[in-house]
Amino acid sequence: MNFISKCSVLAAIGLACVTSQLSQASEAKLTAKAATLAPYQQRDFQDEVFYFVLPDRFYNGDTSNDLGAAANDKKRAVSRGGFDKSHKGMYHGGDLAGLTDKLAYLDNMGVSAIWLTPVLRNRAMQAGTSGYHGYWILDFTEIDPHLGSNAELKNFIDQAHKRNIKVFFDIITNHTADVIKYKECHGEDGLGWIVDVSEGNDCPFISMAQLAKGKHYSPLIPKGEETLKYPAWLNELSEYHNQGDSFWRGESSVRGDFAGLDDLYTQKASVVNGMIDIYKDIINEFKPDGFRIDTVKHVNIEFWQQFSPALISHAKTLGIDNFFMFGEVYSFEPELLSRFTTEAKIPSVLDFAFQGAMTKALVEQQGTNVLAQLFAKDHFYQTEHKYISNTNANQLVNFTGNHDMGRFAYALKQSPHNYDEQAQIQRNLLAHAMMFFSRGVPVIYYGDEQGFVGDGGDQASRQDMMPSFVASYNDDDLLATSKTTADDNFDTNHLFYQSFAKYAQLYQQYPALRFGEQALVYAQDKAGIFAITRQMKATSKTKAQNLLIVFNTAIDSQRLNVLSEKADSKLLYRSVNAGKADEIAPLSFAIYQLK
Repeated sequence: MNFISKCSVLAAIGLACVTSQLSQASEAKLTAKAATLAPYQQRDFQDEVFYFVLPDRFYNGDTSNDLGAAANDKKRAVSRGGFDKSHKGMYHGGDLAGLTDKLAYLDNMGVSAIWLTPVLRNRAMQAGTSGYHGYWILDFTEIDPHLGSNAELKNFIDQAHKRNIKVFFDIITNHTADVIKYKECHGEDGLGWIVDVSEGNDCPFISMAQLAKGKHYSPLIPKGEETLKYPAWLNELSEYHNQGDSFWRGESSVRGDFAGLDDLYTQKASVVNGMIDIYKDIINEFKPDGFRIDTVKHVNIEFWQQFSPALISHAKTLGIDNFFMFGEVYSFEPELLSRFTTEAKIPSVLDFAFQGAMTKALVEQQGTNVLAQLFAKDHFYQTEHKYISNTNANQLVNFTGNHDMGRFAYALKQSPHNYDEQAQIQRNLLAHAMMFFSRGVPVIYYGDEQGFVGDGGDQASRQDMMPSFVASYNDDDLLATSKTTADDNFDTNHLFYQSFAKYAQLYQQYPALRFGEQALVYAQDKAGIFAITRQMKATSKTKAQNLLIVFNTAIDSQRLNVLSEKADSKLLYRSVNAGKADEIAPLSFAIYQLK
């Protein structure tokens, strides 16, 4: 069903429509191009529309690298294999060549920055599944052979830059692939299992207090694996905590192995300096535009206080003046999230608190005051750093779902409210509109623009864009399409693709949507109206701008009483024609220009 229609004149309150609606697919395709934006070298982080993608699950542009390292490559033998297109936990063949081939698809949707899951060389197999996701790094100096070569990554970045699109790498400092074993858990050779793995821990965490009393593990590296990691210092046992598996609370959250992955001793100067050098070299060689940092809250804050300024300063010496980093802090509390932008000196973080509040409002049907309560805490992010511009909530990174927690569409599908497909489509579109037009930088999770749903988080939310052979993916009922994931899913006429392209166009067209200070106009203790203003003062480059954005989370139309005293306002965009002059349609939004 098409929920987008022509806007009407809101004569009763003096509003006039000044832009066409998304009934014309060609409009979004013609206007949502990165080439129309400021040059990427000069563009502010807040100007970006991000696309977050797992390269392995996107498009296979080169089948010759499907198995990873060559069969005769002894140095990289552990990075070969794991390819099985029918298994959701194995490599599926997507690569950097495939991403390069599909740059036009992303460009036409209004994407201006691409965030890749880690592309450095992984251990291909661990515990019966593969490193297709990129988070099991062995070699921090080269690209995983399943994805291509260093030269192919450089070509991808060059081609993206030619389109004026930025490229951000997903990086890891918390851990490496699982190589280190413990005699007490894995036996003298490190190849067995002594502990009861059915209890959920390979090796129970040993606390600092227990260490002080003499309890410890005896770490070892299995024979033949002593030099697997690069640079060489990563093979030293003393550079790791070696305290067993984290249980995600207390000191184990920072010092424990992340599901068995070798946890680096990030309190040590040698590790801090080593990691800074690793990523300086990455910047030197590939010239990315920024980093997304994995597992930030599992590293001590003192590490970030040195790491973040050092890399931003280094990028500036190479002429990358707007190099930017944002961290993954898996928490729904602004009080905790903000510590990493203020105390830890990381410029921004993924806003899990925003995702949580949006879920409460649109999945659980709580009042729109949950959004007001979230934004009332934006002041926690306000700070000033010497090495970057002032930080604030406008730089937070908004998202609806991701590769760990699952897709927003899945949350809707699982809701006890039993939403039908029409309601799922409407709520999904409104969630993405909130992501674009509330303060913060929007991130589209790959596949959301094609109506992907999934069966949960982690592997169940990492479907293929190219034709899939995974049965549990292909039985999904995708939203707003008759296709399944067994089909090629790069449909530029999909309702979501076209809607996101229009959102991107609006986001880029009105600077106040990117830089404007946000203020609450109206919220309520039930589903219904949530209204905010985005106001920006005049600068040397832009005029003053004051916008009003009104969202309706209810299933019935809502009166526009918030505009009763704004008779000089103009309607800039309306996602659904309400049919009445002074109403916002169910599960829709509108943007107004205030004078």
